[in-house]
Amino acid sequence: MSQSLKGLRKILLTLALALGIGAIFILAIGENPLAAYGAVFKGAFGTKLGFGTTIAGFTPLLLTSIAFAVAAKAGAFNVGVEGEVCLGGIAAAWIGVNCGFLPKPILMLACFAGAMAVAAAWALIPAVLKAYYNVSEVCVTILMNTVALYIGSYLVSGPMSAGTANPQSDPVLVTLPKIIKPSSANAGVFIAAGVVVLVIVMLYKTKWGYKIRTVGTNPYHADYVGINSKKVFINAMLLSGMLGGIAGCIEVLGVHGYYLDNFAKDLGTNGMLAALIVKSNMIFTPFMAFFLAVLKAGAMAMQQSTGVPKSIVDTISAIFIIVATMELLFQFNGRRKALAAQKKEMAAKTGGTGINDEAPKGNDREGGNK
Repeated sequence: MSQSLKGLRKILLTLALALGIGAIFILAIGENPLAAYGAVFKGAFGTKLGFGTTIAGFTPLLLTSIAFAVAAKAGAFNVGVEGEVCLGGIAAAWIGVNCGFLPKPILMLACFAGAMAVAAAWALIPAVLKAYYNVSEVCVTILMNTVALYIGSYLVSGPMSAGTANPQSDPVLVTLPKIIKPSSANAGVFIAAGVVVLVIVMLYKTKWGYKIRTVGTNPYHADYVGINSKKVFINAMLLSGMLGGIAGCIEVLGVHGYYLDNFAKDLGTNGMLAALIVKSNMIFTPFMAFFLAVLKAGAMAMQQSTGVPKSIVDTISAIFIIVATMELLFQFNGRRKALAAQKKEMAAKTGGTGINDEAPKGNDREGGNK
C-alpha cells in the first residue's frame, strides 16, 4: 500500500474515532448522535445561507492551515499565524481607507501586497531568532500573537477608529464581491484556492520546494550538500507569514468591509489544528480545513434543532488533537523499540565475529603466564 493511501486510511480512522467519542458524549447528555450529526451537515449544506457560511469559514482556514503546513515542511512550528492574519488585516484596512486616490484594481492589489509585506515582516522576527540564535519559535510566536492582537486593538480604538461602539476601522474603499448572498462568502475563496495550488506546485515541483523539504527533514544534511538551511528556513517562514496576511486581507475586504477588533480570533489555531491532524500533508490539509469549516458552520444549527450544545464541536476538535498526539507517541515508542532491537542484533553479530572472543583468549594467556 502506498504512503498516500496509508496516510488517508489513518486520517479516516482518526475522524471515525473522534466522531465516535463525540457520539458517546452526545449519548451521555441524552441526545441522538445521528440526529445531531445530521443537523450539523444540514446546517452546513441544507440552505444557501448555510452553504455560504461554510465557504466563508473555509476560506481563512484553508490559508492558515497551509501557512502552518509550509512552515512545518521547513521544520518550523509556526504558532504565530493568527498574529500574521491580524496584522495583515490591519495593513489591508489602512491601505483600503487611506489610499483612495488609486484606481480600485490597483488599490485592491495594494491591499494584498501591504498585507503580505507586513505579515511577512512579522514572521521574520521568530524566523531570524530561531535560525541564528536557536530561540524557540514556538515560545516567540505564542507571545507575538498577543502583541499583534493588542496592536490591532489599539489602532482601531485610537488612530484608525471609526468612532463606533465596537472597535473597528472606517469602511475600506474596495471590497471583494459576494458570491453566495446573503452569506459573507466572497470571491476570496477563489484567490485562496489559487494561492494554495501555487504553493503546492512550488513545494513539490520546484528547486526551492525541494530545498524546503530537505531542510525540514535534516538541516545538517542540507548544509552538507550545499543548501543554506538558515536562509531556506527564514524564507519558508516568510512564505507562511504571507499566506496569513492574505487570509487577513480577504477577511477585511471580503467578509467585513473594515477591520473589526479580534476578527482573527481562533483562525490561526483552527488552521493549525487542521494541519496537525493530517501531519501537514499538503494534499489532505485543505480537505481537513473544509471538514472543520463544516463542523463550525453547522454547530449552531445542531444546537438549535437538537439541543446538543455547539461546544461539542470543540470537544471533537480536541479529540482530533489527542488522537493525533497518541499516534505520534506510539510511532516514537515503536521507533525506540526498533532501534533497541537493532542494537541488540548488531551486538549479537559483533559477538559472533570474534571481537568479543579475543578477550577470553587474552585472559587465558594471562592466566597461563601467571
